[in-house]
Amino acid sequence: MGLKQKLESGGFAVTTEMAPPKGTDFKRFKECALAVKGMVDAVNVTDFQSAVVRASSLGAAAILVEEGLEPVMQITGRDRNRIAIQGELLSASALGIKNVLALTGDHPSFGDNPQAKGVFEMDSVNILQVARTLMGGKDLAGNDLAGTPDFYLGASVTPVYDPMELQLLKMKKKIQVGARFFQTQAVFDIELFKKFITAMGDIDAKILVGVIPLKSPGMANYMNKNVPGIFVPDEIIERLRKSQDRVKEGLKIAAEFINEVRQQKLCDGIHIMAIGAEENVPALLEMCDLDSAA
Repeated sequence: MGLKQKLESGGFAVTTEMAPPKGTDFKRFKECALAVKGMVDAVNVTDFQSAVVRASSLGAAAILVEEGLEPVMQITGRDRNRIAIQGELLSASALGIKNVLALTGDHPSFGDNPQAKGVFEMDSVNILQVARTLMGGKDLAGNDLAGTPDFYLGASVTPVYDPMELQLLKMKKKIQVGARFFQTQAVFDIELFKKFITAMGDIDAKILVGVIPLKSPGMANYMNKNVPGIFVPDEIIERLRKSQDRVKEGLKIAAEFINEVRQQKLCDGIHIMAIGAEENVPALLEMCDLDSAA
């Protein structure tokens, strides 16, 4: 069962995220992907995450298809104009990539090639519109396509955000142009996540809550200070600080959050972002009670 089938049938989906290598050596990428094969419903491939040069999301997603995994290809508008975005989406479909997550993208000044010029002709909403137009058999200029893609479209949302109404407004725009599922920024406070779910009201979309396994109190403090939309409560930072094995404690904290979300049926799945520690994802999933009744 693929990601679309799992979510649309009411199942609890599990996705995880991986960055392509900075170079041509895909050995670790493949090893980490194969380690979660059969444990997750799909693997996100980031698109030059944080504006850092790497192998492309299209290439890495195609490798996942070859390895028998279902990718979610992330695509941003930072590095491509409308011609390139359309071409990349058509190529993705031809290579067997079914899931696409549209993002606007971080500014190049945050990356490792800060002299690069951002394109930003299209934001995440525009990219979703492009994908839906292609799915209708036409390009943006109205020209006919020889072969039509069929994507399951997704987008991102930040539940811990002030004002929350702005995030909800963006969600509605993305849904109007084709988004069917949302993967959220990482959440560490389940009560704040409940407020977001309540505020969604009758918004009709599948939600996969973001989970980052913390590795140290320093990592938590850094994200609190520098990553918009992330709030790690003091009690979690204190647990990490007191632990003799902080990586294991971070996995335990993440597993407890996942189990709570699952047991309370707060959303439609989880999206794990291991941030360079993808080898820990199988251990995290083994700590979770994902087989309990939905």
